Amino acid sequence: MILPFTKMHGLGNDFMVLDLISHPVKLSATQVQKLADRHFGIGFDQLLLIEAPTQPDVDFNYRIFNCDGTEVEHCGNGARCFARFVLDKGLTTLNTIRVKTSRGIIVLHVEEDGFVTVDMGQPDFTPSALPFNATQAASYQREITLHGHSQTLHFYAVSVGNPHAVLVVDDVASTAVSDIGAALGAHSDFPQGVNIGFMQVIARGQIKLRVFERGVGETQACGTGACAALVCGHAAGLLDNDVLAHLNGGDLRLSWEGPSSPIIMRGPATSVFEGSIELDTVS
Repeated sequence: MILPFTKMHGLGNDFMVLDLISHPVKLSATQVQKLADRHFGIGFDQLLLIEAPTQPDVDFNYRIFNCDGTEVEHCGNGARCFARFVLDKGLTTLNTIRVKTSRGIIVLHVEEDGFVTVDMGQPDFTPSALPFNATQAASYQREITLHGHSQTLHFYAVSVGNPHAVLVVDDVASTAVSDIGAALGAHSDFPQGVNIGFMQVIARGQIKLRVFERGVGETQACGTGACAALVCGHAAGLLDNDVLAHLNGGDLRLSWEGPSSPIIMRGPATSVFEGSIELDTVS
């Protein structure tokens, strides 16, 4: 079977996007891993699947697979690319699109300048929402082992449709993101794993952020990670409602009015190229 695809990115967080409405197919975890290989496959952080809606109040279903073949709940940068894709491919004429993920419904709005605003829904600080084996608190600490030495980490935890732990650091550039991210992400108190954000507060309305994503590693940008950093920083009294987040791949605009309010994220979505692949070669 010849499978057409589009390669896209949101601030360098890159995706292979498949239209399963026009070209239905089922992929195994092994096939996803092979497609994700940057030397022998297409190469991507996540695979995004566009599917027909399964309920009347949404326009599409949206599924996400990490490059290790695991399905995940949400991807903010991917959501922006999803909106751009379905418009560009003529799958919809709507500028405001309701999309169902495994964790609920999100609303995407494509603006005249091509940027996409995403209503990411409300954050959930309840540990069981991540899940995280802990009693709810303002912040948490856990011990990890790095290079044979024990180290205590202080962090915040929140679900923004997927699980995040957020550490406040003095300098993201000099932080051992991969080592700490891998160790804390594999902690037994996060039974389904967790994305690890490293936030440097520049001012109350500005942060630098690096994110070690579950099942992927550090990416150029993470939309849900930026949302998690905003709400954790806001809840801790470090940030205002509106924040500019500087990620390795570029900037995101974020806003949150507080409890019971959704997180709003605004940023670009870029198509890189289109192609097709013979699935028999990645079976």
